Amino acid sequence: MEGKVRKARITDAERIQFLINEYAKLGLMLPRSIQSIYENIRDFWVYEEKGEVLGVCALTIFWGDLAEIRSLAVDSKHTGRGIGTALVKRALEEAREFGIPRVFTLTYQVKFFEKLGFKVIDKEKLPHKIWRDCINCVKFPNCDETAMEINLEEEVK
Repeated sequence: MEGKVRKARITDAERIQFLINEYAKLGLMLPRSIQSIYENIRDFWVYEEKGEVLGVCALTIFWGDLAEIRSLAVDSKHTGRGIGTALVKRALEEAREFGIPRVFTLTYQVKFFEKLGFKVIDKEKLPHKIWRDCINCVKFPNCDETAMEINLEEEVK
């Protein structure tokens, strides 16, 4: 990989929205409005190479002990290069820096997240407040994504 993972900037917002919404068009994630991107820009990490943002990932904090990896999207011309892995690892590093022990994701990419140490969990184990965005999903309440979680405290032991 020639690029770097860095915190998103305001100037990245439109590219972030484009990458996310390309996957949303395929039914693989929820679309994000530009307003939502701006409001949550601090949550985002981007992978930049030669001045172009090729991937994005957000770490959203829900509570003192729980955060979510969300909006993971890599430009379709650049998948399979480790960009998604680098983004998730950096987001998990940030969770550790904040002292957040548990990080979950809702995904269709189970094998990808298993390689990073996530385990499949029952969605019912997640607090109800995490479903606030799901209400806007066409698949709600019959979500077909898999809930996965990594315990960063266990990982260290």
